[in-house]
Amino acid sequence: MKNYITVTILLLSLSGFAQQYKKADFKTLNAYITFDVPHKKIMGKVKYTFDLLEKTDTITIDAHDMDYTNVTINGKKAGFVDAPHALKLYKGYKKGKNILEFDYTAQPKQTLYFVGEGNGLQIWTQGQGKYTSHWLPSFDDMNEKVVFNLSVGFQEGFEVLANGELKDKSAVGNLQKWNYEMQNPMSSYLLMMAIGRFEKQQQMSASGTPLEFYYRPEDRDKFEPTYRYSKQIFDFFEKEIGVKYAWGIYRQIPVLDFLYAGMENTTSTIFSQDYVVDNIGFNDRTYINVNAHELAHQWFGDLITAKSGEHHWLQEGFATYYALLAEQELYGEDHFYYELYQMAERLQQASQTDTVPILNEKASALSYYQKGAWALHVLREGVGHDVFRKAVKTYLEKYAFNNVSTDDFLAEINKVSDYDTESFKKRWLENPKFEVGEAIDLLKKNKFIQQYFAIGSLQNQPFEEGKEMYTEVMNSDAFWPLKEEILFQLAEVPFEDKDDIVRTAMKTGNIKIRQAVARTVVTIPDEFFEEYKSLMQDGSYVTREIALNVLSMRFPDRIGEFLDVSDTWVGFNDKNLRILWLTLAYTTKDYRTDKKEQYYAELQDYASPKYESSIRQNALSNLIFIGKQDDIVLINLARATKHHKWQFAKFGRDNIRKLLKEEGYREAFTNIMPELKENERQRLELLLAE
Repeated sequence: MKNYITVTILLLSLSGFAQQYKKADFKTLNAYITFDVPHKKIMGKVKYTFDLLEKTDTITIDAHDMDYTNVTINGKKAGFVDAPHALKLYKGYKKGKNILEFDYTAQPKQTLYFVGEGNGLQIWTQGQGKYTSHWLPSFDDMNEKVVFNLSVGFQEGFEVLANGELKDKSAVGNLQKWNYEMQNPMSSYLLMMAIGRFEKQQQMSASGTPLEFYYRPEDRDKFEPTYRYSKQIFDFFEKEIGVKYAWGIYRQIPVLDFLYAGMENTTSTIFSQDYVVDNIGFNDRTYINVNAHELAHQWFGDLITAKSGEHHWLQEGFATYYALLAEQELYGEDHFYYELYQMAERLQQASQTDTVPILNEKASALSYYQKGAWALHVLREGVGHDVFRKAVKTYLEKYAFNNVSTDDFLAEINKVSDYDTESFKKRWLENPKFEVGEAIDLLKKNKFIQQYFAIGSLQNQPFEEGKEMYTEVMNSDAFWPLKEEILFQLAEVPFEDKDDIVRTAMKTGNIKIRQAVARTVVTIPDEFFEEYKSLMQDGSYVTREIALNVLSMRFPDRIGEFLDVSDTWVGFNDKNLRILWLTLAYTTKDYRTDKKEQYYAELQDYASPKYESSIRQNALSNLIFIGKQDDIVLINLARATKHHKWQFAKFGRDNIRKLLKEEGYREAFTNIMPELKENERQRLELLLAE
């Protein structure tokens, strides 16, 4: 009987669910969530209120592989079907207001992640792209906006974060219950939870919004460089956009092994631990662009949301462009134009093969983000900054807490400008090509870009023809990318010919320019040795890594000297410098021979599941380079193939395939099978069978 009902309801609802929100309008959710951590399960008690606007055969709530009990509507037992990907209600609701209540359990295969264990445990969500409906019965349709109020029960000692404002905490049995409330509706994909051992610091925006910045206790000293300019960016956006932040509180939480750079959950951005940096790391890798991008989404994506994937650029293009505007505020106009130029380079190259325009749900991420940003730049320059700002403000205020299309936005431009938006739409949104000529004309409004193009025009000319300009620019106070470009163009020029230019570059003290020297001067004459070696002291983990590699390769008889200088280095979150050092120390003959096995054991340890995937991948890459047929390495490589982070899982698969082509590895991988979990063993068996 259940199978028959399921088939019938699926047929009835297939055509109508995309527009369900027009028939059944869900208003609020109140849910209490707890966890079975050892089994990676989630349990919840859910209460939805909804208005039935017109008669419908079935009401569908998206939910993947969940079990339900105590399902009632308006206090009475409801008629429902537990489908694989949905809870389908077919009996018990009435025209007007309804209350739906039920309990559920789930063991999500994605979207809710359990990382680490013990005091290092973190639980966090990533709803966009994979949908919140894997851990909470909700709505994959972005047009269904609900006021979500989450309460979460978890053991004391952990910080529990969810959307909205924390109203109170209370003891429930042996758990601490955290009660969060939202005031305004949002799409389900913007729901979040994050649980871990976090500390926080709080600031207040100029308009009075509390800003909460979280970090692990061991990262306390990294707080300032990680969150540098965060309040300034927030205040800039409220001023530039002209619409006050709508959500009452804003918080940012770094988590381990996050799938992407960041995610703009309403009120609470989750971002990758890799952006937690110290003062040296800040010079190479900052959270600033990700920070600004995700914050901009609180207006463009969270406050207003695209009606469908076709209009996704209204979220990602706006967030990308406003992040650039924030960087312009921080770093100046030359930086802004240089970033636009780099985007244009990528877009021009991609347009040779990417034939899908922005206004298409199958458009590439590059189109949605960077071509979307360029489209907005064209529009802003075309109508004027003040007019553009006025249109954006009206657009946000008119459609707040609702869904929008591209025509909705362009209509607001048309109200305040006679700019030809139809032509703009055809050129930039419906045309798969990148309008190179128009982009170049806009870029040339900036003097630095004019100089950059002039330097670029010398690339294929004999060195002597450009030497005067190269020297002049290197001795000037020109923006650093000009000097970097000169060094890249002169990479193949013999050192004795470019000696003066390189030494001038070194004397600038600019980290980026000196790093360009590190990359391009790989044949180091004796008279330049000490200057090149000084790069090992630069405030850049990238420069130090390049310099240690190059010096060790070019001067193998002095490698012990370089290793002695660098034996306390650690580097980024992925321990890039420590892992490089261990590899060189282990493979260098006669260097600290009594500690060789200790160094190898440390590398093995970094490859184990106790560390983040970035550390594990770095260690595994170096262990594979060392080339010992090591069971511990092979086991950890096999474990990587089932990691939740797809990039690391792919790394594991790809490297197993390569090793299987080498003598002895097929037997070695077969021998480690008993050490693997069932899912890891199954994956390895598939790879062996290829």
